Amino acid sequence: MRGVVSAAMLTALEDLGYAPCFDEIYCCSSGAINGAYFMTGTTWFPLSIYYDDLTTGEFLDFRRLLRRQGPMNLTYVFDEVLTRRKPLDYEAIIASEQRLHVMVTDVDALRPLDIAEFDSAGDLRAALLASTWLPLAISGTATFRGSRAIDGGVLQFHPFRAARADGCTHILSLSTKPIGPLDRRVSVTNRLVARHLERVRPGLGRGFLASTHQYVTEDRPFLAANRANPTAEPAVLDLAPLPGTPEVRRHEMNPLALFNGARAAYRTTYLALEGRDVVVIPRLTAHAVELVRNDS
Repeated sequence: MRGVVSAAMLTALEDLGYAPCFDEIYCCSSGAINGAYFMTGTTWFPLSIYYDDLTTGEFLDFRRLLRRQGPMNLTYVFDEVLTRRKPLDYEAIIASEQRLHVMVTDVDALRPLDIAEFDSAGDLRAALLASTWLPLAISGTATFRGSRAIDGGVLQFHPFRAARADGCTHILSLSTKPIGPLDRRVSVTNRLVARHLERVRPGLGRGFLASTHQYVTEDRPFLAANRANPTAEPAVLDLAPLPGTPEVRRHEMNPLALFNGARAAYRTTYLALEGRDVVVIPRLTAHAVELVRNDS
């Protein structure tokens, strides 16, 4: 649910006219869905997925744990929301001059994958599904090109590393936690996730802990140091919600909290890229829907 933050940042980038500036878009987890919509040129409408479509028991219900099921339902997301309510144009993404890099974790090979070539809409859908397959929140694993696969952030915590490895010269990084004191410890939650991953595939949990440790001890300090004045080569500018902004919880289900998180993220992007502060207010618009008639 914290993906609402990066989704709102992408909305601001589109509104400010920066969308065509990017040659490559690297993303994982909920950010993979956000990046996919960003490439289609429609960000305001799918931003509402977080507070309109995901704040429901159809998507997240912890009572499923009593039935030994994961609490998160990606079938609902991909078959209902992304197909019927707010359709994602897979073909437009494949045909785009921009390239979408979907980060996926290959469970059996114990390696992160950077998938940027897709031979069909189904192949792209499978990559997005695998990248959003969150450990513990969903039972088992996804299948991508015949292999077991899960969340792309498991073995490579932040996708900016993939962009840097590919030789990108200027990188805009979107982070979802508010700016604050750097905590270099691996959280208890992540240690529990690591234990679960180790049962899924020996070595996967250890790899996850190593990736998480690298992020909190190397990547977060690097991104923070370059936030005000990106001087490294390649240039990396990281955007994150301003200090004092309430953090959107991973399992947040309150539509108002999600919407306020989006407003704060939009403001941050505007302030960083335009150099002036703004008050972000909601706007109402109409979107045509196909009404299903029942004449019986």
